Amino acid sequence: MSEKILFDDWPYRYDQWFKTPIGKLVKETEANLIHELLDPKPGEKLLDAGCGTGIFTLDFLSQGAKVVGLDISLPMLTHAYMKLKSYPFFAVWGDMLHLPFRDDCFDETVSVTALEFIEDANRAVSELFRVTHPGGLVVVATLNSLSPWATRRKARIDRGLFENAFFRSPDELLACAAFKGVAKTCIYFQQDDDPTQAVKTEQLVQSQGLNTGAFVVARWQKPL
Repeated sequence: MSEKILFDDWPYRYDQWFKTPIGKLVKETEANLIHELLDPKPGEKLLDAGCGTGIFTLDFLSQGAKVVGLDISLPMLTHAYMKLKSYPFFAVWGDMLHLPFRDDCFDETVSVTALEFIEDANRAVSELFRVTHPGGLVVVATLNSLSPWATRRKARIDRGLFENAFFRSPDELLACAAFKGVAKTCIYFQQDDDPTQAVKTEQLVQSQGLNTGAFVVARWQKPL
């Protein structure tokens, strides 16, 4: 099943999950880690590859960046456009493996939870590097194969969205680029945890510096 077909029926359900108590906590925790590794400045031109419905895109826009959002699912992209049309947001229907942009045209590039649906991760990351200015940041977030969340998803009989997903460890994600980068993880609580207890769990485990969080983010700087 192609990524395009996979997500075409998901815009509303995708957004609704992030409105649940645990979904809100997941979004906040993931957004904080992304912000730590990618901090776009006002006026910078940023590519959000695999932007989906714009869940994280809004954060970049709120920081003052001008964002081009690309997605292979037209329904997801349309949903994002309707939410973000009052911002400097430009929607592009396209494929991460064949970015329709010239070399070195973005100050920063980011992709959040899209790489797990792409088998050729090296090519996708290479495309992000290609369109990033020398000296600019490339940030990629995906699902961590070392996490209990991944273990449960693989074990489920009906895996839904994750039936053909590619889970990657922090080291495997970093290996997608030829340059040295850094990787961090978050989301150590479980999906069925009480949100109040989940916050305490997250704070405790993050302080231990483990690499088994469900969400892994890698950052590289493109050489000058």
